[in-house]
Amino acid sequence: MPFLPSLPDDATLGRIYDEEPAYFMPLVEFSETVMRGPSPFSPGERELIAAYTSGLNACGFCTGAHRSAALAFGLDADAFEKMMADLDGAPVDARLKPVLKYVGKLTLTPSKMVQADADAVFDAGWDEQALRHAIIVSALFNFFNRVVDGHGVAGDPDADAERGAALASMGYLGMHGPRLRALIGAQAESTPA
Repeated sequence: MPFLPSLPDDATLGRIYDEEPAYFMPLVEFSETVMRGPSPFSPGERELIAAYTSGLNACGFCTGAHRSAALAFGLDADAFEKMMADLDGAPVDARLKPVLKYVGKLTLTPSKMVQADADAVFDAGWDEQALRHAIIVSALFNFFNRVVDGHGVAGDPDADAERGAALASMGYLGMHGPRLRALIGAQAESTPA
């Protein structure tokens, strides 16, 4: 149950956005750039990084939605659970494993990052831009996990597939932008000049 009395029991991140549309619209636009803009990582790989970060944080809402989005982009259904249990033994592209290890350590013990962590990513064939993009995706979802968990928004496994499919097909801006723009416009119209 959400911690804020104004939020309904079935609140989602979108509902949190609706409370402060002008505040969150830049975040939605940034999310679209990070998750769907040009990158060394495919949208599916970025969704996997998001889901992995959220899974390590035990954020049920974000883990479910972004796992489902990664599935919509072609991730094997068993891969995520195996990855969370044993990344080394999981059926995930070997080149992606050092990236996931990096973001895992960044999520769980950020002050313990060392050059060897970055070197493992470089040794797998990724460049600095790829590492930077992985860091940004992970940082963004650490942020989202705090927003969702701080508001007391719980995951809903029955809705995960629908949210994930919407993210995969519409993107972040397509999913949230039109509603937020309408809310911002309505607020502007109701504010006296």
